[in-house]
Amino acid sequence: MGSLQLKSIRKAFGTHEVLKGIDLDVTDGEFVIFVGPSGCGKSTLLRVIAGLEDATQGSIRIDGQEVATVPPAKRGIAMVFQSYALYPHLTVKDNMGLGLKQAGAPAQEIETRVSKASKMLSLDPYLARRPAELSGGQRQRVAIGRAIVREPKLFLFDEPLSNLDAALRVQTRLEIARLHRELKATMIYVTHDQVEAMTLADKIVVLSAGAIEQVGSPMELYNHPANVFVAGFIGSPQMNFIDAGKLGESGAKTVGIRPEHIALSRESGDWKGKVVHVEHLGADTIVYMETEATGLLTVRLFGEHQYATDDVVFATPDRNSMHRFDANDRAIR
Repeated sequence: MGSLQLKSIRKAFGTHEVLKGIDLDVTDGEFVIFVGPSGCGKSTLLRVIAGLEDATQGSIRIDGQEVATVPPAKRGIAMVFQSYALYPHLTVKDNMGLGLKQAGAPAQEIETRVSKASKMLSLDPYLARRPAELSGGQRQRVAIGRAIVREPKLFLFDEPLSNLDAALRVQTRLEIARLHRELKATMIYVTHDQVEAMTLADKIVVLSAGAIEQVGSPMELYNHPANVFVAGFIGSPQMNFIDAGKLGESGAKTVGIRPEHIALSRESGDWKGKVVHVEHLGADTIVYMETEATGLLTVRLFGEHQYATDDVVFATPDRNSMHRFDANDRAIR
């Protein structure tokens, strides 16, 4: 009840083309996340799906029905925004049920749906409160509840966690994951935070400059990036990129190795260098070092390690985890 097909979607503002021919299939019940840097077109694409922006060209089908000319209210979607967009004078209960009330739903149906969503989101103690009496995390849960009561074909999330602090982001992320499992609903979610993408998505869509760079599961993108852009965008800290010529790698322009796939030693290894900075994070130690072969190299070590600036160390990459890219920055399989 919630499939989506996009075909040749283009969107231009005057002479500036923001979306450059997007093709995408989302199956019923999938959790799909759009990621990419600021200005890549991910929020514009979400708004085109919602009907808040008109596509300049292309087809949008929800459950097989063409909706490119259908108004937002008739598309069977519900959207959760970065800003909570709650009515300050209404209670939590009334905010959640307002859309149904405006659509003319019977009072008992509104009561039933609001009660169900409230229980899912643990909002029962707050139903009589107004938004000003709630924390940021509680307000976002009300906004999500307002979407749930509509029982849409598609849930659309536009960076819903970006206004929350770190602890609340983790908590709300877990709640959204649980809701997806319980509702078995189709969800399309925009974020610039790759941790959200890697932990929530069934399928990630990586966008750059209005075009799709790669579509795949989180681990497909991590293990088999299609190009340098995806390889550098997925994973934290970012993948190291090294001039293949410096390593004697024939047939490739660039070699990539993730920081977590490099071992460090004080005695011996492939690349000798000097530590320029260390980040002690408790669970991880991030070591930045300069080597003649690679230039600046980032190494991620599990646990606490006592390296310090100016230490002489040796780095050894896991050769089976190295990525090779051609002159067009495409992965060499």
